[in-house]
Amino acid sequence: MVTKCPRLVIAGLSGDAGKTITSLSFLTALRRRGLSLSVFKKGPDYIDAAWLAWAAQTECRNLDTYMVTPDTVAASFAEATTGSDLALIEGNRGLLDGRDASGTHSTASLARLLKAPVVLVVNCTKVTRTVAALVKGCQVLEPELKLAGVILNRVAGNRHRRVITEAIEQTCGLPVLGAIPKLDDGSTLIPGRHLGLVTPSEFGEDTGLQERLISIAEDYLDIDRMIEIAGDTESLAVTKRPKITPIKSRVRIGYFCDSVFTFYYPENLAALQSRGAELVPVSSLEDESLPEIDSLYIGGGFPETQAEKLSHNLSMLQSVRKAAKSGLPIYAECGGLIFLCRSLTCNNQRYDLAGIFNFDLQMHSKPVGHGYTEIVVDRANPYFEIGTVIRGHEFHYTGPSIEPVNTDGCMQVRTGVGLGNKRDGLIYKNCLACYTHLHVDGLPEWADAFVFQANDFQMRTSQPEADCQSQLEKTNIMEVFRRSGVETGVLASDC
Repeated sequence: MVTKCPRLVIAGLSGDAGKTITSLSFLTALRRRGLSLSVFKKGPDYIDAAWLAWAAQTECRNLDTYMVTPDTVAASFAEATTGSDLALIEGNRGLLDGRDASGTHSTASLARLLKAPVVLVVNCTKVTRTVAALVKGCQVLEPELKLAGVILNRVAGNRHRRVITEAIEQTCGLPVLGAIPKLDDGSTLIPGRHLGLVTPSEFGEDTGLQERLISIAEDYLDIDRMIEIAGDTESLAVTKRPKITPIKSRVRIGYFCDSVFTFYYPENLAALQSRGAELVPVSSLEDESLPEIDSLYIGGGFPETQAEKLSHNLSMLQSVRKAAKSGLPIYAECGGLIFLCRSLTCNNQRYDLAGIFNFDLQMHSKPVGHGYTEIVVDRANPYFEIGTVIRGHEFHYTGPSIEPVNTDGCMQVRTGVGLGNKRDGLIYKNCLACYTHLHVDGLPEWADAFVFQANDFQMRTSQPEADCQSQLEKTNIMEVFRRSGVETGVLASDC
């Protein structure tokens, strides 16, 4: 499989360089011109990805070579860019920042993998010629990287812009493709909070943001030159991934989808659908109970910001408790784990939640866990074979109110924090909750197991008298996945 889609990486010298505002402005201008877009966020990030999706009016996918193999990342990129006029990838942190001193898994390494040119955004506050030195340093450290231009951000005035532009062009031989002035007018374009920006679902529509982004792009960016650079790319050849054959029976997987729970990788949801699941959105705030579903997926989000509303929706809390007791398969990540615990304390106020797990959680002022994780499944559970290694990520300000002495989890944490004491993965019947977020492209057996468990629950509840006579059907379902080229794990069973 070969993609020739024009592509461009918007990178920065550091976090808060202005990558997101630059990317959103550029995307909004491209959409105004009628271009068909594909958008991506480098690394494990839900909020920036949501804003990129908002600007491009299409799904944003995450590209991460730590959680997912490079070959699969490249294949995912090629598949998602089919038919697009331009693909934009927003980097994370600094251009060369990775897992180690060599910059492993950095934005630069992703750009090389995708053969994509890079435009570097630089925060120019209180600096002039030194910007050229920093850009030159990137060129020296990454000589194989196609660094194609620079955008200046937070420029103080015309003289400031002119001096930096001349220094970059003379020292680095690169064009300056834009100069965005200091835009602060007593407020920011998009307000932030403890995990970054607020999400688009909470921001509202009548803010004039889109028009402000259009103005930034048209007034301060060389849009035509950036499009030209994006088109000056090599073809990217990748190995096409095998198609998944869905199971014959149709299962319904509910997932919390509202202003609280928004952290889902599109690939995770698509993987469930490709295996034969119908996705059923559920509001943790407005709905009074779960609909008729065969399993429940609760992703991450901000339960701490609306804990009072969640705790007041007593009928939904009771419905989830009843479903868990009945053996409904439930998979929960981070915010979902919080929802399933006994309580959450924020600002000295306790909020009672679902109570499936006897854990009381406390909101802290600083991150409890932040970054990539590596965990090993070491106890029986409904979704993963013992010995499975999961590479994921965590970012949470909550933790147990009392440090657990013995956490009854199914996962050993090699890298990261989890629940504490190097444990994660709480288990109750067919319910598993953990702080670690996973990406299905790095662990396809997760989707196999989730759909399998949903199908198992459907058969058991619709034919309780069968008492496991459906074991042959279960075996056939797993064989479908095997024929599709997807590895499957040993699953826990109530039978």
